[in-house]
Amino acid sequence: MEAIAGEAKTTSYDTTLLIRIMKITLFTAAFVVVPCLFLYNSAAFSFQFPPISSQGKEAYKLEKVLKNASMGEKTVIITTVNEAWAANNSLLDLFIESFRIGINTQRLLNHLVIITMDQKAYARCISIHPHCYALKTRNKNFSKAAFFMTHDYMEMMWTRIHFLLSVLKMGYSFVFTSYFFNSDTDIMWFRDPFPHFFPNADFQIACDRFNGNSKDINNWPNGGFMYAKSNNRTIKFYQFWYSSRLKYPGINDQDILNMIKHDPLFNKIGLTMRFLDTAYIGGFCERSKDLNLVCAMHANCCAGLGNKIHDLGIMLDDWRRYKSFTANNKSKSSSWTVPQKCSLKTLHKHGSRP
Repeated sequence: MEAIAGEAKTTSYDTTLLIRIMKITLFTAAFVVVPCLFLYNSAAFSFQFPPISSQGKEAYKLEKVLKNASMGEKTVIITTVNEAWAANNSLLDLFIESFRIGINTQRLLNHLVIITMDQKAYARCISIHPHCYALKTRNKNFSKAAFFMTHDYMEMMWTRIHFLLSVLKMGYSFVFTSYFFNSDTDIMWFRDPFPHFFPNADFQIACDRFNGNSKDINNWPNGGFMYAKSNNRTIKFYQFWYSSRLKYPGINDQDILNMIKHDPLFNKIGLTMRFLDTAYIGGFCERSKDLNLVCAMHANCCAGLGNKIHDLGIMLDDWRRYKSFTANNKSKSSSWTVPQKCSLKTLHKHGSRP
């Protein structure tokens, strides 16, 4: 009997110990796993390392520049430059020249904010343009051109998304008109694009190729030209876009946009997204065929600063030639003679994509 009682006592002790171990395990799992799940699920609506706080000196500087450049309904045009692109006779000069020779575009220069990523670019900017802002980059050197998909390139891309999120949170809508150092300021403006924007859309973006349906998310977007209205939906969308870099490490922002536009969370945000017709916002991937309609042309499907400068210079010459024709001749005699040095071959050579 004593042996049986001792065995029962031992069994009871083992059972109690097992229960304690299970409780500790469950508690540990709850403490570790649940917060991780919460962070994962909430990541889409959080962003880290804000470049500009809602208060402070930098926020005040940016607010002042945006306010001075703003058109109606707190809307600005934004582009970005570094030392490489802001140098004399480089892309920035061609970009500004396009506004000056465009149709009803020179006035839009009053609403253009140039974001500079280094001191030399800022010095050049303030010497030629009234609305410049020097973005602080936490000891990062973004003064040189970055090759596609390198570490510097990826940091530049996500710095852009982060900065534009800050602009939206400050209540400003924007047309962003560059692809942030991969093809910065390489979009020439020939007409005012605002009449061709969809009035009820939250976010509108250019296409490498347009399939004819502005609502079709299967269009391939091009981040070189975007129009975003400041509201809760666009803010959540940019937060979602920015946080998605953690889910898809090593993938650039434009390719991630192509992924998240199919994500159920994208639909949950309720963003109204539209793709812009290449007849108005074209590029070397798919040219705006009718110069009587074109508003902007982008040097996409092209890599290499020299190639871009060469072909964009010819593009401006094509436009000047078009403007010199009489009304009767414009429809018959006008066409682009570009691209020439820009082509898919240059993309493959530089390891880039359209």
